Amino acid sequence: MTRTAICGATLVTPTRLLEGHALLLQGDRIDAIMRESEIPRGCHRHTLEGGLLVPGFIDVQVNGGGGVLLNDHPTREGMATIAAAHRKFGSTGIMPTLISDDLDIVAAALDAADTAVQAAEPGILGIHIEGPFLNANKRGIHDAKKFRRLDDEAMALLSRPGYAKRMVTIAPELAPPGAVAQLAKAGVIVCAGHSLANYEQTNAALAEGLRGFTHLFNAMTQLGSREPGMVGAALENKKSWFGLIVDGVHVHPATLRIALAARGSEGAMLVTDAMPTVGASIDRFEFAGQELHAEGDACRAEDGTLAGSNLNMGRAFANAIRLLKLSPVIASAMASGNPAGFLGCDRDVGALSPGLKADLVHLNDNLIPQQVWLSGTSVFGGS
Repeated sequence: MTRTAICGATLVTPTRLLEGHALLLQGDRIDAIMRESEIPRGCHRHTLEGGLLVPGFIDVQVNGGGGVLLNDHPTREGMATIAAAHRKFGSTGIMPTLISDDLDIVAAALDAADTAVQAAEPGILGIHIEGPFLNANKRGIHDAKKFRRLDDEAMALLSRPGYAKRMVTIAPELAPPGAVAQLAKAGVIVCAGHSLANYEQTNAALAEGLRGFTHLFNAMTQLGSREPGMVGAALENKKSWFGLIVDGVHVHPATLRIALAARGSEGAMLVTDAMPTVGASIDRFEFAGQELHAEGDACRAEDGTLAGSNLNMGRAFANAIRLLKLSPVIASAMASGNPAGFLGCDRDVGALSPGLKADLVHLNDNLIPQQVWLSGTSVFGGS
């Protein structure tokens, strides 16, 4: 099997930037990293024109893309359309996300994710069920009429065996005692969001097995002088994970910089919370009987309520460097390595390391994706 050497760009590894080096691919895997001067004879060279070569982005919160909202198309085909729309922006792995809906739609989305993963649908890692087990007082754009208790029927549905990675966002203060532990035991990745849980309630959920926080700062109790809130618990707990929407709108960049200074970047994940406008020619769409529209990198309802984003991971990565003043190494960890660790697939994807899948993104000097590879095969851009 002919090996391919990708050279000409700065390699962003988990620990440092490597200039003058090449990434050797063999089949669908990264075979080695070496100096360009040491590329073996007979190796096919693929030369890039500067910029950065980073691992493919992994986005654990993707509501839609390519004109498709998962709630409207909870099928393998719907997920495939969403994944394809995000691929050209560097996302090689996504968790299609279902916004609060009825249990029959939740069941359909779970079935679709299992089918997609079994069929090795490109880019589909699993399913994120965001609600309907949320607090109506922190509903955001979610349809509160869909909200319900995390009862026995819902627990049985979420806990049933499946093939896809499964992530569920709940309001922990509304969950029955032991529910988080039961879900975690079943292999579900439980996150908190759209919640009024206080510091003590959040810590109790963490003790039961809560793994992360959905779009930290947004739709949750904030850090205060006498009540640390959910944000305080998240920043204090070094073993938890948290998504950040870095669009300059959902959270002020200074707030995000302060959070990372307090907690460190370990556990931080760039997410888009993307809506159907990403990768599509539309700037408006309907959800829950209301019209939503793209406004820069954000999406809003007519009354101004934030309604997910028009953000893609390419821009999120660039924003992490420009707005948060992060190095490409840290931004890459937050866009790839950390979400891979969160999902438990970091032995397969998430870094430029020998033995891992060759899921790659080439960014030019302006940090705009130029070429994307899935398992060593170019799927966007290139010559």
